[in-house]
Amino acid sequence: MPAALPPLAPPIRRWRMPLLLRLTFLLHAALLALLALDPSSWPWVLAGLAANHALLTAVGLWPRSNWLGPNWTRLPPAAAARGEIALTIDDGPDPHVTPRVLDLLDRHGARATFFCIGARAARHPDLCREIARRGHAVENHSQHHRHHFSLLGLAGLRREIGAAQDTLAGITGRRPRFFRAPAGLRNPFLDPALAGLGLQLAAWTRRGFDTRETDPGVVCRRLLRDLAPGAILLLHDGHCARTAAGSPVILEVLPVLLEQGSAAGLRFVTLSDALTEPSHE
Repeated sequence: MPAALPPLAPPIRRWRMPLLLRLTFLLHAALLALLALDPSSWPWVLAGLAANHALLTAVGLWPRSNWLGPNWTRLPPAAAARGEIALTIDDGPDPHVTPRVLDLLDRHGARATFFCIGARAARHPDLCREIARRGHAVENHSQHHRHHFSLLGLAGLRREIGAAQDTLAGITGRRPRFFRAPAGLRNPFLDPALAGLGLQLAAWTRRGFDTRETDPGVVCRRLLRDLAPGAILLLHDGHCARTAAGSPVILEVLPVLLEQGSAAGLRFVTLSDALTEPSHE
């Protein structure tokens, strides 16, 4: 038999510098020119630089911001018009939780997007393949989910995200199209790194904070409040909190969420499905 072809890479997109970064460079140039003309202005120059860097840091700490580059916080308008909604599940795969999540999704005929950690996927490749086999999407959530991810430079981000691309593609046969930053935190180097890898950043419309909230009712209320077509919801199979009885919160939340979403006429799709026009044949 001929050797299997390598998984196709998503097309590399051209990186366009966001307006905030263009303004940052202009500000730096203006402040340096001011300092050259008037050395005594150094306190104002330092204050201006500090304020600018504080703004960049604040934007990086805001997961739903698009000031540092394109960022999905809702599905495209066409998907919303079709009544579609995206359930995204982070930090897996988890051998104790993910199989039960998959069974719940099957029971309700729902599709989800699993943002998997590359190192975890490498430890549980069969489970990662099972996610894909059941019709769900496996996307990139970094290779190691490091706490200092947002402090990495361009080369470090490329290595960390690229390693997860290779790991997940090697397991599932498909290179991810979407990336979600650990905890949603990032810096100005992330978008050029994603552009070179052909990845689209995806955040969320609403999250349940189910890594620390142990009451499924609270998580459900957060996710279901003003739920509308086009929403991207975030839950966790890995690192999920447990109820007082020891049950993973996601397993208590999913039946309620899927039932109420379906009752409202919403259809749960993957992020990639939201880009696909339905066939009219």
